Amino acid sequence: MSAVDHETHVRRALALAQQAWGETHPNPMVGALIVEDGVVVAEGFHARDGEAHAERVALTRLGRRPKPSAVLYVTMEPCSTHGRTGACCEAIIEAGLTRVVVGAADPNPAHAGAGFARLRAAGIEVTEGVLADECTDLNLIFNHWITAGTPLFAAKAAVSLDGRMATRAGDSQWITNEASRADVHRWRRLFPAIAVGAGTVMKDNPRLTSRCGDQEWCGWRFVFDGLLRSVAERTLPQVYTDEHRTRTIVVTTAHGGMGYVRRLRDLGVNVWVMPTPTKRVLAADFRRKCAEERIVGVYFEGGAQLISEWLRQKELDYLFVYRAPVLFADNRAKGIFGGLRTEKLANAVRLASIRHERFGDDELIRGRVTYPDKLQVDETAYSLG
Repeated sequence: MSAVDHETHVRRALALAQQAWGETHPNPMVGALIVEDGVVVAEGFHARDGEAHAERVALTRLGRRPKPSAVLYVTMEPCSTHGRTGACCEAIIEAGLTRVVVGAADPNPAHAGAGFARLRAAGIEVTEGVLADECTDLNLIFNHWITAGTPLFAAKAAVSLDGRMATRAGDSQWITNEASRADVHRWRRLFPAIAVGAGTVMKDNPRLTSRCGDQEWCGWRFVFDGLLRSVAERTLPQVYTDEHRTRTIVVTTAHGGMGYVRRLRDLGVNVWVMPTPTKRVLAADFRRKCAEERIVGVYFEGGAQLISEWLRQKELDYLFVYRAPVLFADNRAKGIFGGLRTEKLANAVRLASIRHERFGDDELIRGRVTYPDKLQVDETAYSLG
């Protein structure tokens, strides 16, 4: 088959993998299909942790021995180690397949390339790297988890052309268009957790769920509130009282007061009292706690204080910026990033592995956050409470 044919089939495998969007953590999303004489005869994807891998699903659905002309297309390098479902390389070899086309290599340094070597040693022709960037990008949460051993901390910002999230009076609904906001909900569905600061909860009273079409889904909902200000009012925010309240985790300090902690826990809300001598929650402590609980990714939606503090602590891993064709040109309009004192371009925070997407007139720029050797912090800026 031609390179164009390979790309066509790998794109279909990507679409299959995306059917498990947000369902496979801590495993990756993977899609596979079998093509005989140019015709797709079987498809499969990894549906969730503990269930069969994509290659085995496709082979099972084929229900017979593949023809000599058969080609297996898969978005990620077949696994070569025995897990709960067995090594996919063995299943491929036992099925009698002679050609395999793969998108991305296994990101696990301990396993990368081992699957390719195992298949080639069995006489199977392997073509690798087809749409590798797209296949790698599909699993940005898994890739970070398997290489760093910690959750991916990503932040979202919706801003004007001059980087402002609201007017000086606080008007911000809506800077971006409906299509951009729908995409935010799609990413909410991918991440196992969403996080906001106490100020956002008190001002906006958000539901913090993913609403895609007619379906609503609730992952873990983190509220950062070092002094438990959001619990002091008689009428509590809906994330503490709604039907998903057991999915809410309030991240606080000992300065918040055990009375408020008990009030939340009596409602069924989870509380993490972080070990810090101040009202400031350290991102590194929160990251370790998430890793212990196997929460592999957190999507930070604000406010500005929370996201900027994570940036100051060099604990933000990924950034989504939705930019609308709106210009405030007002130095008192509200920005979302702050707390740094960047005097030289060499000391600026940058993005790598950048992806661009358009939503009508809006643009999404997203990528991995890279920090300079020397991050210049403004010590007079606010800190998270």
